[in-house]
Amino acid sequence: MKYFYILIAANFIFITTLSQAEPICGNLDNGGNGPYDYTNPQPAHLNLVEGHHFSKNVEMLISGDTGEIGHDLGFTLRAYPNHHRALDAMSRLSIRDRTPKPSGSIYTAMCWFERAIRFKPDDAMARLVFSNHLLKTNKTDMALEQLLIANNLEPDNPLTAYNLGLIYLKKKDYENAVQYAKKAYEQDFPLQGLKQQLRAAGKWRE
Repeated sequence: MKYFYILIAANFIFITTLSQAEPICGNLDNGGNGPYDYTNPQPAHLNLVEGHHFSKNVEMLISGDTGEIGHDLGFTLRAYPNHHRALDAMSRLSIRDRTPKPSGSIYTAMCWFERAIRFKPDDAMARLVFSNHLLKTNKTDMALEQLLIANNLEPDNPLTAYNLGLIYLKKKDYENAVQYAKKAYEQDFPLQGLKQQLRAAGKWRE
C-alpha cells in the first residue's frame, strides 16, 4: 500500500489503557461487519464499504454518501478501524468544523484514533496520521510520542523520519532535526520544506 504524504503544520487527555478506553470509545466489535484490517483487507469487502460510504466527496469533505459526512466516515471506521484515509478525513472534518466530535459521528476524532491503535498497535501509518492530528490540535509532545513509536515499528520509513525532523525543528532540537532530515533525504524523500527551514536556521550542511 502506497504511502500518502502528510504535510504537518504548526486538555484532552489521550486514554492509553483498554480498561479506561473501551467505555468511552466503544467496543471494536461491529456486529458481523468487522473490525477488519485496512492493511490486509479482503478487496471485495473493502470496495463494498468504500463504494457506499467513502467516495471522493466524503474523503474531500464535500458531502456524505448516505447521510452526514461524519456518519459515512464513522461507518467506514467501524468496519476498518485503521483505515488511514478515513482517519485523516475524520481529523480534517473535526478541525474544519472546530469540534472534537463531528456531526454524524458517534465518537470524537480522538476516539477514532484510540480505536485504530487499540485494534492494531503496530500500524505505523495509523500512528503517523494520528501524529498529524495531534500536531494540528497543538499537542506537540503527544505527536512526537506517536511518531517515535511509528519509527520503532518502521525504522526505514522516510515519511516518519521527515515528520520527526519537522517536530524536532518545531521544538528547536536542531541536532535531532538534522539527523532525521538526513535520514529522510538519504531515501530520496521528495519534500524539501524541512531542508529549507534548517538551511534558513543555519543548521543544514550538504
